[in-house]
Amino acid sequence: MYRGVQMGRMSRRAFTVAALTTLMVAQGATAAPDRRTAPRRTATEMRGVWLATVNNRDWPSRTGLTAAQQRTELTAHLDRAVRDRLNTVLFQVRPTADALWPSPYEPWSQVLTGTQGKSPGWDPLGTAVTEAHARGLQLHAWFNPYRIANHSDPERLVASHPARRHPDWVVPYGGKLYYNPGLPKVRAFVQDAILDAVARYPVDAVHFDDYFYPYPVAGQSFADDAAYDAYGGAFSNRAAWRRDNIDRLVKETAARIRQVRPGTQFGISPFGVWRNAATDSRGSDTRAGVQAYDDLYADTRAWVRNSWIDYLVPQVYWNIGYPAADYAKVVSWWSAVAKGTNTRLYIGEALYKAGAAGQPAAWQDPAELSRHLTRAAAHPEVRGHVWFAAQDTAKDPIRAMARVIADHYGRPANPPR
Repeated sequence: MYRGVQMGRMSRRAFTVAALTTLMVAQGATAAPDRRTAPRRTATEMRGVWLATVNNRDWPSRTGLTAAQQRTELTAHLDRAVRDRLNTVLFQVRPTADALWPSPYEPWSQVLTGTQGKSPGWDPLGTAVTEAHARGLQLHAWFNPYRIANHSDPERLVASHPARRHPDWVVPYGGKLYYNPGLPKVRAFVQDAILDAVARYPVDAVHFDDYFYPYPVAGQSFADDAAYDAYGGAFSNRAAWRRDNIDRLVKETAARIRQVRPGTQFGISPFGVWRNAATDSRGSDTRAGVQAYDDLYADTRAWVRNSWIDYLVPQVYWNIGYPAADYAKVVSWWSAVAKGTNTRLYIGEALYKAGAAGQPAAWQDPAELSRHLTRAAAHPEVRGHVWFAAQDTAKDPIRAMARVIADHYGRPANPPR
């Protein structure tokens, strides 16, 4: 997920009643929401949390744990989601062209045992689906489509890895390895790997994050000349061809999900800015350094407007009033985009910034994220929120999540279906 250090300042406010309810949550009591700060919520809304496994961010806490220890940690995350009155866990099951289930296409992930390709002795995805459903949670299987490795040495991949068997599929860039989105064989393979999990398990959704073409690295170019020469002839420029490659991935994946397991949702959580208004009059009132359309070749607005996906979770990881990308303005823009479409809109929330060292003053205020939900509730198109990420709901250093629960999650809610 994209995580950048942002600037900005927000004044603090004192909420005596909310402070009391926050204390009640911390002590395990059930607190009613503060009606002065939170409008009445509907009985159905997304309350999700990302459970990241890449680099052992959230789970497992380290490599090499026993199967029993891994299972215990996993179910603890699910139990916390229930306690926090969340209803959906977005579980990262393909972090780097590997798998957290016995896939015939890709090796076991090294985040489990420390050795890529080594079986952990149990089935994390199968267990997560069963245990989540037993707790009344939805389980969305989160896949990263094109990232192969967070290093640039193919020899470090297990010998049987598809990237080693097909080196022509691989593009080194920015010190990492990626599959080339411009190759039809790559696109088909990525879908095959993903759909294997959908066929095996009753996951409630397939979920993609924000990594399509990689985030720009200064002074480097993504080396896809040969693929562009072979397949880009119908396009006026390389950027249009790259966007078409990603559009095809989205549309084809959606169609194949419907074929394999009808009723399974398909959602994506892109970078929060499609385009700045200075670049495109249809864009948002922002001055973001990255624009998904231009830099990641992800036409996220089109996916919503054309109802190609079931839900979108833009990562609006900025505070209210942030000059380059004001949370309130970005949410308002996305609400207008989603209006009248069949794509549900949820908002990705940067819980990891709350109380973090180096973050500006707004993120040191325990009420900042609660105010996000209050602002978003003014837009009926916003159907809920997803929190990044699981370990941050547990640590909650300044009780920002506890404040959200007290102010907005007084009662359980059903996830949208």
